Amino acid sequence: MSRAASHPSGPEPTLSGVDALRAVDAANRALAKGFWEDAWSRVLRRPTALAGLAWLSIVAFLAVFAPLIANGRPLLHSTLAPDGSVVATHSPLWESLSSADLLLIAGAVVSIVLMALPGRWASFGRSKRLGLIVVSGLQAGLTLAVASLGTAWFASPERVDEVRALARAELFPWIVATSAALLLVPFVVAIPTLDRRRWRVLMAFLVAAIAVFSIAARWKTPVRDLDQYRLDEAAGSARSVYTLIPWSQDQSSTGRSLIAPGTRYGDIERALATAPAGDHRFWLGTDNVGRDVLACMLHACRLSISIGLVSTGIAVLIGVTIGSLMGYFGGKVDLLLFRVVETFMAIPVLFLLIVAAGVLPRNTYVMMAIIGCVTWTGSARFIRAEFLKLRNQDFVQSAKAVGLPLRLILFRHMLPNGVTPVLVDASFAIAAAITFEATLSFLGLGPDGQASWGQLLSSATGTTGLFKWWLATFPGLAIFLTVLSYNMLGEAFRDAIDPKLRKAAL
Repeated sequence: MSRAASHPSGPEPTLSGVDALRAVDAANRALAKGFWEDAWSRVLRRPTALAGLAWLSIVAFLAVFAPLIANGRPLLHSTLAPDGSVVATHSPLWESLSSADLLLIAGAVVSIVLMALPGRWASFGRSKRLGLIVVSGLQAGLTLAVASLGTAWFASPERVDEVRALARAELFPWIVATSAALLLVPFVVAIPTLDRRRWRVLMAFLVAAIAVFSIAARWKTPVRDLDQYRLDEAAGSARSVYTLIPWSQDQSSTGRSLIAPGTRYGDIERALATAPAGDHRFWLGTDNVGRDVLACMLHACRLSISIGLVSTGIAVLIGVTIGSLMGYFGGKVDLLLFRVVETFMAIPVLFLLIVAAGVLPRNTYVMMAIIGCVTWTGSARFIRAEFLKLRNQDFVQSAKAVGLPLRLILFRHMLPNGVTPVLVDASFAIAAAITFEATLSFLGLGPDGQASWGQLLSSATGTTGLFKWWLATFPGLAIFLTVLSYNMLGEAFRDAIDPKLRKAAL
């Protein structure tokens, strides 16, 4: 048969070499796109997920930099001589920053710079950078927590006088901080954040040195009445420059209670001669003890974010460990551990938190630990279901055949293929943890000495019984938007990794 007869419609169109190369290049780029990169691009296509991500970014920024944005201590405080000349100048705001403030601010700045590195650092991908940031932040936070617990043990009234005297020694902060840092270094080096072990060792010791210096340098912060700076300024013996919001979360006065939003401070307490220089206002009003609502809301961002992330991290760690054992071994191990899961599922978390607040110290660490140690059942069930499907796959059987240790089979080969549902569930767990914290603070059982959205919300109808709309609107809106943002992100991730929806989009 001739060529013309086989193609009655005419000769088939020819494809140029350039078009063929373009088609091959486009196909290679599509194939080279990883699972997580593709899922993240799908999430960013949803307007609701972008709105939630934008709000959470704002909350995270305010949580880190709240002490620099809202602080009743002057940014610069100059002592004046009788003739008006400057005798000395210092920064009470900088001197009041705690070790946690320094670590958070330094970590945020380094993280932003590290994630914004140019394309020539492509070999050190963003996933590795993000993992390095998470592990380094975890190391610094655990160093601070261990050092704080060690100090509390030495300084406890139950200890003998010789032990408590050690806690008052000048070198004690350096000793306890260094001991806590060195204790965690081996565990951090074992995590494969970087390919070469020597770089991991160098990074671990660098983070440990920064944490030790921050803890020891800010072991004791100066204590002074916040209104004294304004009294000195009003008397003409000092001159101060304040930050954007010149109020702290713990700065209260009964003379400033329940002031409506937008009221100028000088119009309220001009007779006391304590008004700061400039036209400072209570933009969101004050609560029933005279604290600025805007300053309290900014500082409460840190509590909500930390409670959500840390407690969910604890829950995921416990759930992944127990769920992987159930799914991998099955049989009697699965039966026994699933009874443990069902037992914890039957525990009412809110009532347990209320009871714990009455018998345990009311601080952030206790609340994080309780929420994390009770809410891990969802992660365990997800991992169990995934591992039951994966344990008979060829790559798992090959890993068994070559004699790999159990920990490598579970956490290096199986976990990356089954962790996706857990990460989706984690976003909903963070929202639930924030709701638990707000509920406890609303009931007056939240952490002592820390501003909270739930605590502000509870003061909307305080002891006076009068409803103050600004104390219900602004904290309630912050809780609503934060919880909604996490839920929208979780829903977007769930849809992005759903195989049925991915096939429908093709």
